[in-house]
Amino acid sequence: METATLQYLRGDATAPRGKGVKVIAHVCNDLGGWGKGFVLALSRRWAEPEAAYRRWHRERARNDFGLGAVQLVQVERHIRVANMVGQRGIRTGRSTGAPVRYQAIDTALAALAEESLRLGASVHMPRIGCGLAGGRWGLVEPLVTSRLVDRGVSVTVYDVD
Repeated sequence: METATLQYLRGDATAPRGKGVKVIAHVCNDLGGWGKGFVLALSRRWAEPEAAYRRWHRERARNDFGLGAVQLVQVERHIRVANMVGQRGIRTGRSTGAPVRYQAIDTALAALAEESLRLGASVHMPRIGCGLAGGRWGLVEPLVTSRLVDRGVSVTVYDVD
């Protein structure tokens, strides 16, 4: 088995590079809100991730929607988007503290590892949880490494040009 890697590239995480099945992972909030940050780039490319996320939230009384949950949405033959709920609420002018929830990201990444291994997929992402969610990459990167890379899933992190 090939050793999994964690690599950093400059570019667009919605245009993942490489061969094979790819999963684009990102963090969503637990309010059903989709309208700022990386999700806008996803929505410019595909309608399905937003529609699936909104439906998942709307029907949350009958599904697993909540912190730590993951929803995989197929957008192209070899590309899926992983909507990972890793943020409690959103940042507002009155809010105190960052909405990021590291434990939820950790839980979601563990579930994502299972799906990625099943699909034989690599994972592609921006610096999840570190934009509007207010997280610190120094705390997220070890989660990505332990939950994905150490389990055999190669990860590419994209920094915007």
